Amino acid sequence: MSTYLWTKYSEHVYSKWEKTLVWDMIDPYRRPKSFKPLIMIYVAAFYTGVIGSAFTEQLYKEKYWEEEHPGEAVPLMRPKFYYGPWKVHREDHMPKQ
Repeated sequence: MSTYLWTKYSEHVYSKWEKTLVWDMIDPYRRPKSFKPLIMIYVAAFYTGVIGSAFTEQLYKEKYWEEEHPGEAVPLMRPKFYYGPWKVHREDHMPKQ
């Protein structure tokens, strides 16, 4: 029985080595993996962020306009994740002369 098991084991190891040798020879000629799924995920994430940002800004404007300051012009919402200089050149934000 042990001879039979050792024989089967040696055949398994040899065939495994043989398969590895064959695939190592073929590997350089394989097509490269596609970046299409990764690019699609990035595009979907970008547009999800754009739509979420527009939705958030719209809710902000509706709350500002209807609840807190009815009848006034709605100011622009400051960017949440940008902490640099932020200038807006619009007539309602220009200093009075």
